[in-house]
Amino acid sequence: MLKTLKLRIYQGKQYIKDIKNAPMREQFRGYPIINGERIDEAICPLGAIKNGPISIDMGKCTFCGVCERKSEAVKFSNFYKLATTDRKKLIITKDSGSEEFYKTAIEVKKDIKRILGKSLKLRQVSAGGCNGCEMELNACSNVNFDMGRFGIDFVASPRHADGIVITGSITENMADALEDCYKSTPDPKIVILTGACAISGGIFEDSTKINREFMEKHRIDLYIPGCPIHPLTFINAILDFLDIKS
Repeated sequence: MLKTLKLRIYQGKQYIKDIKNAPMREQFRGYPIINGERIDEAICPLGAIKNGPISIDMGKCTFCGVCERKSEAVKFSNFYKLATTDRKKLIITKDSGSEEFYKTAIEVKKDIKRILGKSLKLRQVSAGGCNGCEMELNACSNVNFDMGRFGIDFVASPRHADGIVITGSITENMADALEDCYKSTPDPKIVILTGACAISGGIFEDSTKINREFMEKHRIDLYIPGCPIHPLTFINAILDFLDIKS
């Protein structure tokens, strides 16, 4: 016992104490900043960039950085708070600003906060993902990020969940399974789209092998962009969505 306590004292607290203000490495591609007036739309293979005026759809963007390397009109900051409750707000223009964006990006709903604000259990569904976002979601619960300290956890069954987190573009083979998962989750429930594939279809948007009818039938509560998403992006999105103080 004494040896264990000594080791615990030596190691100290390994989790990020102030997760809402945690620093991000400079190389991280986060919120895009638009400086120019026009750009070659063909630069982006996913069609995330449009002219008139220049805009970037973070719901489609894979943050590959090609537009930044080939044009001075776009530069990615390392601001990682990218989530929103409104799909339209993922479209960033020259007039947008990272801090201003996040102040209005997430709408806190009083009924959701009242019911789920103290404890949120989520069922994660990989609906045709590459395992990138799935690995980052696993990292949310490790000793470094320790999402569980806020009462937020992933559970094994949708019957034990308050909502579902969807990753992947939703393939035909996963469409029915996703729908079953949704129906098996008790009401009231929330639906969170995580990553470019889930939000827009990503690089598979035009594939005939995906089935995104789920988006037409059900309300989406939270959009968290990235490819893959960063644990800090995900955790901060949930904390702000539920208005939980870190």
